[in-house]
Amino acid sequence: MDLRTKYMGMELKNPLVPSASPLSQKLDDIKKMEDAGASAVVMFSIFEEQIHHDAEALDHLLTAGTESFAEALSYFPDLGQYAVGPEGYLELISKASQAVQIPIIGSLNGVSHEGWIDYAKKIQEAGAKAIELNVYYVATNPRMSSSNVEKMYVEVLKAVKAAVTIPVAIKLSPFFSSVAHVARKLDRAGADALVMFNRFYQPDFNLDELSVEPSLVLSASDELRLPLRWIAILHKKVKTSIAATTGIHTGQDMAKCILAGADVAMTTSALLKHGIGHIGTMLGELTAWMEAKEYDSVKQMKGAMSQKKVGNPAAFERANYIKALEAYKPQYSA
Repeated sequence: MDLRTKYMGMELKNPLVPSASPLSQKLDDIKKMEDAGASAVVMFSIFEEQIHHDAEALDHLLTAGTESFAEALSYFPDLGQYAVGPEGYLELISKASQAVQIPIIGSLNGVSHEGWIDYAKKIQEAGAKAIELNVYYVATNPRMSSSNVEKMYVEVLKAVKAAVTIPVAIKLSPFFSSVAHVARKLDRAGADALVMFNRFYQPDFNLDELSVEPSLVLSASDELRLPLRWIAILHKKVKTSIAATTGIHTGQDMAKCILAGADVAMTTSALLKHGIGHIGTMLGELTAWMEAKEYDSVKQMKGAMSQKKVGNPAAFERANYIKALEAYKPQYSA
């Protein structure tokens, strides 16, 4: 069975890539992910605030902003125990790049390109084979137009692309008014990959304390439907690589991503729930499914259920919505 795939020009032994998470904070865990079968590892994110601010400002930001960042709740300790700052991050990339054979992908999380440029260069110099830009931005200003939000994404991408020679991926939000249009703009701006989608964590209300609190809930397989739909729509409409992320927990989930047109399937929640060894389980499930369906390679199945390939392309559009409503049966009797 040939599980090889190509992502951002890199030849990978299979499509399973652990995405940015606390699991990549330790060199031993990165080695374990390689041993379990991961074809590449996206490092946990270094945040824009960490690069820009001194210790006092960082302490304030880490305390006040944890509800804003997907990974912050998982790995931001108190400042006194904060071991992985900008220099420590580069050192870990360097050690990991020398210790494993699979590509190490750096991750930058923020909303602007000021200060990122020099650091992106340092990530490359440390040995990363690619960089993933996690533009985690919630547009709350009613005076900021959608076109300005899109422009920000493009400017960040162009600035980093101009600073490095390694591939650059950009992690997208699903909340654009026209996802396909934004994907096309980023493709034309030089993105080497689109990662679909960024999973924004929402704050919750504490009714006892009347306070707004951060709430971290790991993904479930049902959440795969959103990226699956847009990957299937965009397959062959953009030249860039596409990575699926959010809701990938099983080998069958991986198969769906590849059939939609994804080059790689990225997972975090499944590994946080089941441990790093779950990588081998997922790859085994994917292989078993491919054998049952008589697929010889990932290349053969890639995009086989994309909008361009399926018999009913309207299934990805409004017609599917109408059909789903008509087919639904109430679970109670009148």
